[in-house]
Amino acid sequence: MTALRRGVIQRETTETRVAVEVLLDGRGTAMVQTGIGALDHVLTLFAKHGRFDLTIEAKGDLHIDAHHTTEDVAICLGQAFKAALGDHRGIVRMGNAAVPMDEALAHVAVDCSGRGYFVMTSPFVPGMFGLLDADLVRHFLESFAYEARINVHILTLYGTNLHHQVEAVFKALGRALDQATQRDARIQDTLPSTKGYIETT
Repeated sequence: MTALRRGVIQRETTETRVAVEVLLDGRGTAMVQTGIGALDHVLTLFAKHGRFDLTIEAKGDLHIDAHHTTEDVAICLGQAFKAALGDHRGIVRMGNAAVPMDEALAHVAVDCSGRGYFVMTSPFVPGMFGLLDADLVRHFLESFAYEARINVHILTLYGTNLHHQVEAVFKALGRALDQATQRDARIQDTLPSTKGYIETT
């Protein structure tokens, strides 16, 4: 029987308490409670379209603003993905997806390379999405990429509504990671790298 690819991370600071569990080979079930409705919404979309089972519980200093909670959830989610990927043996490794949401279109490409990197070619339109401003959404995605040690490249090709742009990005990220994290029966348990090495520690 193939082992479950599961990552569990807990983090507690003077600003937040966060617990994240991700199961890569799931069915898209999400139970997300961060106290930030917009963040709960897009992470639920991310899990549904990535077919990941995701549980997140976070409590933070929302009386100040949403920054610390959002950032720490991103850190923990990235670390949980890294743990779930393990040694990366047998995975497809790369994936991409383009997703429209009404007038907005996003394209996300990922490489589970063991190296965290983040590129976003154009900013979201300015504004607020619930408690999240456009730059905090960008910061969430950036923090996730670096902590997961995944290359994440995002093209927000166009769009005039921030909500639509953000939804399209999170759906596309889920779908791209679903592709990249799939097991590839053709390579079995070998590493998807000509180096024979992917940084996992």
